[in-house]
Amino acid sequence: MALLARFLIATDAEKTFHKGGMQMTASRNRVAAVFPGQGAQRPGMGRDFHDRAAVCRETYEEASDALGWDVAAMCFGNDERLDRTEYTQPCLLTTELAMFRGLCELHGIHPSLYGGHSLGEFTALVAAGVIPLSDAVRIVQSRGRLMQEAAPAGLGGMAAVIADALDADDLDHALSDLPVDIANVNSPKQIVLSGAAEALSEAAVRIVDVLEEGRPFRFVPLNVSAPFHSRFMRCVEGEFSRILQSLSERMDAKKAVAVTSNFTGGFHETNPDDLLSALTCQIGSRVRWVDNMEAIAAEADRIYEIGPARPLREFFKSIDVHCLSVTTLSSASRLFGSN
Repeated sequence: MALLARFLIATDAEKTFHKGGMQMTASRNRVAAVFPGQGAQRPGMGRDFHDRAAVCRETYEEASDALGWDVAAMCFGNDERLDRTEYTQPCLLTTELAMFRGLCELHGIHPSLYGGHSLGEFTALVAAGVIPLSDAVRIVQSRGRLMQEAAPAGLGGMAAVIADALDADDLDHALSDLPVDIANVNSPKQIVLSGAAEALSEAAVRIVDVLEEGRPFRFVPLNVSAPFHSRFMRCVEGEFSRILQSLSERMDAKKAVAVTSNFTGGFHETNPDDLLSALTCQIGSRVRWVDNMEAIAAEADRIYEIGPARPLREFFKSIDVHCLSVTTLSSASRLFGSN
């Protein structure tokens, strides 16, 4: 049903032909837009788009009106709150959506598929027309606040495991008795762990035993303030669910079939309850980004990463999928031509 709905929603028709006795589908230039999550923020992000296009300025203004504070000022200045989760999330979502709208207007891109990593999934849902921007920025500000409150400072952290041909099942088995969870399956070469601070040190020791003898790997602690996407976040799922429910009447769940779900790994279904459940569970569950990338790559001819940084391009590259990144207005001009 979801596949049929996605076909009906897409603006780019497809045709079927046969080659070598096999039925194949040739899409007519289907475009996907993907959005990075927290960690992509930087001071000054989005200012070039804001200054160039009215639709971008209007995006920042709409977000500011919904939140009651000046989003553009926080993004463009040197406000230290930009790195506080409850501010990072609405600022980054607004910037990525402004960039997306600017690209649509200035360069005529028309995506029919969407994806996003963690927070980026909410940007994708706004870009796809599922959640109004004014609701989305309030949702993610609450999300950021709840995620920070779920784990007091110093309780936990996150670390990236980097090695060739990582196996999530092997890591799960090795760490099963530790208060550590897999937070992100980012690529075949990178898996992020999340959990209690002292347990992460033990996890690093155990990974040596999981990998083949002498196989090199890196264990890189991340500069985050809490163990996101882990069991430690599940205590706030109830409150976050109530926030989503309070705004659900303004969501268009039918359009969510064009957006990948971090929680399930595939595309969202059309059922509104399933959408709310997946977004609620995403807070305390692993981001199945490799599955998301494979789902998008199976249906898209071109993939654009839109945001102030470009981590997703490297993840796509790790599965031999080409992804083009737009991080600034000048990079868009190089990619699409001046406008």
